[in-house]
Amino acid sequence: MSTNHNNVLQTAEAWLNQGHHVGLATVTKTWGSAPRPAGSQVAVRADGTFVGSVSGGCVEGAVIAEAVDVIADGKPRTLTFGVSNDQAWNVGLACGGQIEIYVERID
Repeated sequence: MSTNHNNVLQTAEAWLNQGHHVGLATVTKTWGSAPRPAGSQVAVRADGTFVGSVSGGCVEGAVIAEAVDVIADGKPRTLTFGVSNDQAWNVGLACGGQIEIYVERID
């Protein structure tokens, strides 16, 4: 599900106001033909419900799983996906670019 930046943040705020724990993943860097520009975001609830997009579907599943982990342990992390890293065989970008995504818990 793709949506714009303001809708992602508005939805995240609404979830927080409803008492949900929320993770926010933000594209911080891209190289080559990455599918989403820097600043693209996805907000994730602890139950895996999400809104937004950081990769047009290429790595969303892995990012959502990491966001759920970040919600649980409170430790932010930076994820890198692309053809030149160890994750490329498990999760890769169909377009062949690389993308760096910062995942944090927001309260």
